[in-house]
Amino acid sequence: MERRTSYKNRYLNMSGKILITGGAGFIGSNFTHYVAQLGTYDEICVLDNLTYAGNLGNIAKLIDSEKIKFVKGDIANKKFVFDVFKKEKFDYVVNFAAETHVDRSIIDSSIFVMTNVVGTQNLLEASKEFDIKRFHQISTDEVYGDLGFGSKNLFTEKTSLNPSSPYSASKAGADMLVMAFWRTYKLPVTISRCSNNYGQFQFPEKLIPYLFHLASENKPLPLYGDGKNVRDWLYVEDHCEAVELILHKSKPGEVYNIGGHNEFKNIDIAKMILKFLKKPENLITFVTDRLGHDERYAIDASKIEKTLGWKPKYTFECGIAKTFELMSK
Repeated sequence: MERRTSYKNRYLNMSGKILITGGAGFIGSNFTHYVAQLGTYDEICVLDNLTYAGNLGNIAKLIDSEKIKFVKGDIANKKFVFDVFKKEKFDYVVNFAAETHVDRSIIDSSIFVMTNVVGTQNLLEASKEFDIKRFHQISTDEVYGDLGFGSKNLFTEKTSLNPSSPYSASKAGADMLVMAFWRTYKLPVTISRCSNNYGQFQFPEKLIPYLFHLASENKPLPLYGDGKNVRDWLYVEDHCEAVELILHKSKPGEVYNIGGHNEFKNIDIAKMILKFLKKPENLITFVTDRLGHDERYAIDASKIEKTLGWKPKYTFECGIAKTFELMSK
């Protein structure tokens, strides 16, 4: 069942100009659609470098209807970033721009450092220079590291950062820079760390669309190790609502975990996909485990639930059914 909750009335006094970096990617494009539909900003600007995971088609209708402005460019280019900030005069910045695929970071971490660390630094420097009202950093539960099999613990905002992969290390580095700008310069920042997202516009290398595509073509579904690694899953629209709520209703300097309370083993996700597509479970195969593969992530989202009143709108059953239907089209 879907729990119907609207946050729109909380933003009636909002105005200003927002920059969404990485707004043509998976979560960024969903957030762009969300705030465009909300209709409370004076202007929405999306900045994206349109690398392999950025798809202009995700936001094409918004561009064509002139609901948003699009700028192509690389946040790792400091001069470019400063030129954009000087010209556009933003009030809010939400940084979704990132290299995110763990496997790619294991092969070559250099672009992860440039985009996730240097790019974030450039955005922070520009935000400080041009007096933005709020800088919000989109992070990940992976910065906390590994809870391990058999653990019943949850990541809280006070959990120490202990990243395992070059990807998560670059995101942890970015988070530390964000908090340093708050503590040193009092730049009004916030950070959110989310669990695994799913929903429309997700790049096909990610677990759910990747396995769905393979199963649709009756191809083997490769799972790392024994497939028992556990992840918490969050429907992307719920994530977008949480970010918007943090952006305007939280105090600067705060960190929030955003989770869906939906822990599943990777093999369970594979079986759900096969059941939906009416395919046999013998399509599941096991491959050599990923280097440094974290065993379990699980989010404690009680802080945002208690202090800002946010809770996921979609149950996993509703969200995953909607996602499967969209991928079937």
